[in-house]
Amino acid sequence: MSQSRNKVRIIGGEFRRRLLPFPDAAGLRPTPDRVRETLFNWLGQDLYGKNCLDLFAGSGALGFEAASRSARRVVMVEKSRQVCESLQANRQLLQAGALEVMSGDALLYLKNCRERFDVIFVDPPYDSDLLQQALPLLAQCLSEGGVAYVEARQWPDALPEGLALLKRDKAGMVQYGLLGRVSD
Repeated sequence: MSQSRNKVRIIGGEFRRRLLPFPDAAGLRPTPDRVRETLFNWLGQDLYGKNCLDLFAGSGALGFEAASRSARRVVMVEKSRQVCESLQANRQLLQAGALEVMSGDALLYLKNCRERFDVIFVDPPYDSDLLQQALPLLAQCLSEGGVAYVEARQWPDALPEGLALLKRDKAGMVQYGLLGRVSD
């Protein structure tokens, strides 16, 4: 059992079954396999041609999964230098050319974002208010028909203007859902 500690398994696509190591870091917990399976059933198994953004990338479970499923581009944003180095090492290990790892603050990235993404993964540390800060910034970064995946211990009481709930579920302590951009 200790062999899989601090490792995340890719569950689908080109890198399926690969185990990727990640460092011990405060608040770092990969999205559980069962939740990822549901998420990629919602999104469709193949993300061919899609541009994805993995905010608060952490272990990289969601971003690597998207790259494994043929996303055209996956931008992973992570603040911790140690975690960022691990993401870079795993990117090299997989030779995942569609992946771009950015070291920096996810909220700052969103505030300065000048491009639109088809899928945005938002899974900040649970014991923070980062989700509440990120939600109002998401709609401006979503493409037409784009979706944001949100994961939290506590589901937000209200969604900001510009976002609508498409799907929602719960697995143990994890609340998660898909949000869509409301057309202007």
